[in-house]
Amino acid sequence: MVVHNVEPTPKPPPARVSGVKTVLRYTGIPPSWLDKRPKLPSRNWLIFLTASATILGYGVYDRRECKRIQDEYIEKVQSLSEDPLNPLDVSRKVTVYGAKWPGDEDHQQALKYFRKYVKPILVAAAVDFDMYSGKKLGDIATRIAEDVRLRRRLDAGIDEDPIQKKVLPTYMDPEERRKRELEGGIVLIGRPTFKEFMAGLKKGWSSGLQKVDGEEILAQELEDDHYFDEVDDDMLAPASKLSYSPIFTMSSQALQQKRATPEDTTPDVAPPQSIPQLPPLLLVPFSNRIGFTQIPIMIWEWFNKRRLVQSGAEAAYSLVLANSRPISVPSGVPSTSEPSEQLLSDSTSSAEHPTEASPPSDLGDLDFDLDKERLFKKSLYKIPEEVEQARKEYYEKLPARLATARALARGTREWTKDEVENPPPTEVELRAERMKREQEWRFNVASWNRVKGDTPVEWDERFRDALRVFSKPPSDASPAPSSEQ
Repeated sequence: MVVHNVEPTPKPPPARVSGVKTVLRYTGIPPSWLDKRPKLPSRNWLIFLTASATILGYGVYDRRECKRIQDEYIEKVQSLSEDPLNPLDVSRKVTVYGAKWPGDEDHQQALKYFRKYVKPILVAAAVDFDMYSGKKLGDIATRIAEDVRLRRRLDAGIDEDPIQKKVLPTYMDPEERRKRELEGGIVLIGRPTFKEFMAGLKKGWSSGLQKVDGEEILAQELEDDHYFDEVDDDMLAPASKLSYSPIFTMSSQALQQKRATPEDTTPDVAPPQSIPQLPPLLLVPFSNRIGFTQIPIMIWEWFNKRRLVQSGAEAAYSLVLANSRPISVPSGVPSTSEPSEQLLSDSTSSAEHPTEASPPSDLGDLDFDLDKERLFKKSLYKIPEEVEQARKEYYEKLPARLATARALARGTREWTKDEVENPPPTEVELRAERMKREQEWRFNVASWNRVKGDTPVEWDERFRDALRVFSKPPSDASPAPSSEQ
């Protein structure tokens, strides 16, 4: 059946377009975009956005707190930088030491910590500073010992300031310099720096004043092992039968007898019975985490930088206010022995028990940052053992290398093709190489034994009245006006 004359269904009227859509339609925006209605993201997107926002928000909050804490302490000391200063006067100055952290190739980590968390407060208070970094373990101890020896020579009248220094308008006599040093202070970043500083301080105030040539002393010692003696070829023993001497075959007493060279005419001055007052110490806590196992804690610390900012700002604030106290060390603490003497008794005992914790103690300020020693990598405790193995292998190959050098020098045999292309070292070069290796081996082992976890901090009873430590000031304390006006 065919139906005719059926009217078509009328189309619904077009939806009324708002004025905003009418305007945006002519901007090139697709109409479908204008008709979309907002809706919640999917479940996975919600998880991602929530986690990202939480992490980002926590990081932003931490950085804002860091800036707030630092600005708060800067505001407390800002007034000190506004005090007038005479043109030829110098502002208060402190000395900053940062030793290399054991196992870290970057020797600047301690000073980086100082620049980031302590330096801003000192700069705001117009406190000047000199920074010294140890490129390897033992550098800070060596520097401190040499500085103390030079000071003792100057005080004893053996040396004097050069003329070029005396003619400067800013020159100060030793007495005035000591006074300025006491007004300043010494900043020690971390426990390795503290250990090296105390070891160098004790050595400097306990050793003689003669100018010591370390290479000459070592050369005299190496002459006694007869590795470079002339022997007949038929009497040459195999390398395995040569006598082998471990590191540090001579005691410190024997080395002391050879310490003064014939050219040194310095009078023998005994170590002082008492030590003059030294600049106060600022002990700044510092840790350096190394290794994959430390990554979770490193991530946590990255989101909690405000704790480091607070610690560094408090340390700098106590230095600026010059609030110090005598060093706190219980009476009866024995004076520790030199690292070289410890190595004489047992140089590999620590390698057998690398995970053994430090014995519990209550040594006052000598226990500063003691818990950070557990962060030392276990492999570091094998340094004496590894050095001894490398030394043994070197001396096993030395006779053959020395025989080759002498045979080529005397012309007793022809040069091979490989020797022509790569000439072997001469006897002189072998002696220099041996000297360099021995110095490096001995220095590395002695330096590690000085800072390792089971080694106590060097102490001398003469330090009790000579050392002071900056302490946290009272909460109501305020910066004192500068004395340089």
